[in-house]
Amino acid sequence: MGTPGIDFPGLGVGLVILRNDRILLYKRVNAPEAGHWNIVGGKVDHMEPAETAARREAEEETGLTIGRIERIGMTEQIIDADRQHWISILYLARDIKGEPQLTEPDKLSDFGWFPLTELPTPLSAFTKAAIAALPAGQRA
Repeated sequence: MGTPGIDFPGLGVGLVILRNDRILLYKRVNAPEAGHWNIVGGKVDHMEPAETAARREAEEETGLTIGRIERIGMTEQIIDADRQHWISILYLARDIKGEPQLTEPDKLSDFGWFPLTELPTPLSAFTKAAIAALPAGQRA
């Protein structure tokens, strides 16, 4: 059968969460791009609508309640160093409730709100693509 992203291209989702002109980023523990700062997201399960997956993954990873989201684009990431290949649908959320938490310490080691003009490093290629996909009024 195989593993998505490793044995065949995986279908993923990513959610840019913005509050007060700051983006919520988490530091990845595992490949792809372990140690990089990343938006929240993950793989789409079989028969799960991508928008549902984006909201589910974000709520699992942050502890936030995610309201309305909007699709902002797509990205394809081929990460040679990790031998992973993902095609991901990107979403944006401004309608959120609660305060973020570190709910999956086996997957994510740290988090924070960052101005789009002062992003932490290293920043994942996936996150760079998501920021580039933001509507012009949202980018710094």
